[in-house]
Amino acid sequence: MPRHVEIHDNLLDRLKEVKVQGGLGEVAAIETSVAAKHTTTNLGMPDFHPSAGRRTSGS
Repeated sequence: MPRHVEIHDNLLDRLKEVKVQGGLGEVAAIETSVAAKHTTTNLGMPDFHPSAGRRTSGS
């Protein structure tokens, strides 16, 4: 099982447990975590200038 699915399932189990025990603050925190959309951002490949990291003869 992918790690993020395992974490999500554990959060849902913990949420059920906390609701039974009456921990309202923790319920809100867990619900916020479960509702958060985890997305990835494509940053693309870095664009290196051909002279990057090279010294010129005048340096």
